[in-house]
Amino acid sequence: MFGMRRFCCLTILLSLSSATLAAEGLGKPLKWNFQSRARGEMRRNVYDFDSSRNAVTDDSWLLTRLRLGVEWQPVEWLLVALQAQDVRESFSKRPDIPLQNGAEGDDAFDLRLASIEVGNPSRFSVKLGRQVLAYGDERLVGPLEWLNFSRTFDAVKLHLQREGWWLDAFTSSVVRYHESEFNRSDWLGNGDVRNQFFSGLYYSNTKLLLFQTTDLYAFHLHEEASAGGNDFVTLGTRWKGDPLKLAGWDYTVEFAGQAGQVGGKALRAYAHHLEGGYNWLKTSWKPRLALEYSFGTGDSDPNDDRVGTFQNLFPTNHPPYGLMDTFSWQNMHNVVLRLASQPHANMKTTLDFHSFWLATTGDAWYRANGTTRVRGINPNANSHAGCELDFTVNAKLTPHLDMLLGYSHFFAGSYLADTGASSDANFAYLMLTMN
Repeated sequence: MFGMRRFCCLTILLSLSSATLAAEGLGKPLKWNFQSRARGEMRRNVYDFDSSRNAVTDDSWLLTRLRLGVEWQPVEWLLVALQAQDVRESFSKRPDIPLQNGAEGDDAFDLRLASIEVGNPSRFSVKLGRQVLAYGDERLVGPLEWLNFSRTFDAVKLHLQREGWWLDAFTSSVVRYHESEFNRSDWLGNGDVRNQFFSGLYYSNTKLLLFQTTDLYAFHLHEEASAGGNDFVTLGTRWKGDPLKLAGWDYTVEFAGQAGQVGGKALRAYAHHLEGGYNWLKTSWKPRLALEYSFGTGDSDPNDDRVGTFQNLFPTNHPPYGLMDTFSWQNMHNVVLRLASQPHANMKTTLDFHSFWLATTGDAWYRANGTTRVRGINPNANSHAGCELDFTVNAKLTPHLDMLLGYSHFFAGSYLADTGASSDANFAYLMLTMN
């Protein structure tokens, strides 16, 4: 109720501001945006792979998200953006507290975006404030829009662009969500000693090789902690082929290496992604068939003074490693066969089949958030975690209304049988989004 009162108050204030600006002759540059999203989910055994017990996560629930924003561009070189967001989880047995027991939880009306951009984004600009950071295929940095409250950063970002290439330089701190408090990053004081700074350079070029996009990046993460903090660099490159220039063929290659310190120990880790596909561009359904392989190093000996686990940073892990969100880009092998088609101009279907192995059973199986462990470490277990089948239908029902329907099944592998319960898992959902 308190969140709704804040929502109504802010709506009234924004309306009054709009009226005032219009009266002063400045109303024309205002651009409003609105999004309402609802997703019903059903999950069984996704968190414990144990059908013998009725866990709070074996349930069905409704997730809702409401966003209201405004952009104001009084002159060509200045853009001000504000967006508020209200997210709710209903009809769930688990507590409505974000990230507890896998919950997305409640976050009453709060500030999602608040930025000022000075300059011309097609040449040079500086953006300051709460904003989205997203790079490449978002395997390391992305907003994770599937998550109800998604991810934003308090950041300063410089953008330089010329014909055929662009470069971003930024420093930031991720915004953390609280059920009944204003969402803050470490820059605004989060009541702890983490003092997080995440900085980077990202360069993208479409002229170096005309048939592909070539990206180079360098990220630095600094976090303080009483038991040894994190301070490491990630260097990487990404190459993405254009099927329109390769007679229907496409590919993605990405390599990343890391060095520094994690938890006071020396970090040496790496990851890569290899993907090749073919698009039947001249057929009516435009099918695409692709094969992928993703790998992230693990730590075979957690008791030594070195860390070998690749650090997944701030990714959008939902699409690439299975829609059940059971894996992140660390301590893993993932082989995927993907089939996509477009049976209608406003509809796309996908069918993905994943097979997962742990890179080493001396390390944990990490979920999509990169921190939660599926099981305790068992070095003697078989490394095959299981297989996952994902089917989705994505349709644009009207110019402003989208529908996403999906079902996933996880076939438990030998690793689960060797470490405890090994029941198959199921996940189904229906999502409607109005923009």
